[in-house]
Amino acid sequence: MTWTLPGLATYESMIKNSVFRASAAPVEDEAAAMAFFREVAVLEATHNCWAFKTGQRFRCSDDGEPGGTAGRPILSAIEGQDFDNVMIVVTRWYGGVQLGAGGLVRAYGGAASACLREAERIERIETVSLRFHCPFSSFAMVESKIESWRANRTECDFDAEGAWMTLAVPAEDAEAITDWLRDLTRGQMEITRWD
Repeated sequence: MTWTLPGLATYESMIKNSVFRASAAPVEDEAAAMAFFREVAVLEATHNCWAFKTGQRFRCSDDGEPGGTAGRPILSAIEGQDFDNVMIVVTRWYGGVQLGAGGLVRAYGGAASACLREAERIERIETVSLRFHCPFSSFAMVESKIESWRANRTECDFDAEGAWMTLAVPAEDAEAITDWLRDLTRGQMEITRWD
């Protein structure tokens, strides 16, 4: 089972006079991750180290800390707790005591892990999009099924005969939902699917 966050989560710790603040949020892609970084990074802090994972895409940054001592441990915290579509920024205010490479790995990874452990989590369901034209005669029936399908309507544009709809549906149920929609219109409905 893969998890994500419903919203912002934070955690703060102090290690040998250095303050480590972890800020985590759900993100859909790299652009959203970098926008979150710009939102929470503290320019006056000593370091703003980060990592994100969205599907097969991931990146991390040590922001001036010794290579591999900050960004990679944050990414390991995300992967170790089976999170996806998550960005974590750990901001450090230096307290005057050197932590050494092992201490930095434990501090950054520990702050990120604790932040995710204490945060509310929701199951991340992989979705695909289905786009189709729904005649007015079937519209109410399709609308009534959306919640039970665990789907989200991402688009609905009306025309003279009905509505062009786009639904984000669970990938594992996409074939069954497609079959149901085709059966509803006796095979007349054309459905475009993209992952």
